[in-house]
Amino acid sequence: MRDGPIPLFVHGLIEYVAGAVLIVAPFLLSFESGAATAISIVLGVVIIAIAANTEGPTSLVDQLPRPAHVALDYVLVALLIAMPFLAGFSEETAPTALFIALGVAHLLITIGTRFRATTVDVAPPTRSSK
Repeated sequence: MRDGPIPLFVHGLIEYVAGAVLIVAPFLLSFESGAATAISIVLGVVIIAIAANTEGPTSLVDQLPRPAHVALDYVLVALLIAMPFLAGFSEETAPTALFIALGVAHLLITIGTRFRATTVDVAPPTRSSK
């Protein structure tokens, strides 16, 4: 994993916001496709669940290792970009544009995130008694 300019804390916050956007978008943008609505809500919940379970500063549980999170981020990018075509709602502009834009944005954010542990993320060494 490379060190990018985006702190892990910011990456986590962005994921919570992206998940919320996907959950409310079908209602705000009046998606016509039931598939687009369902997939948007499910992916939004999945993004929030992954963010909440990944070890890091924005986590609630610290169960998912960072390398697994990165792998899931790339899977999510592929799903977001491909889903309008796989699920058959590519003719509807609003969800197609949203899914592709979020997919590309998530790719760029994932590439640019500093996933390695920093001195802030690592516990200080313990002193051994002699």
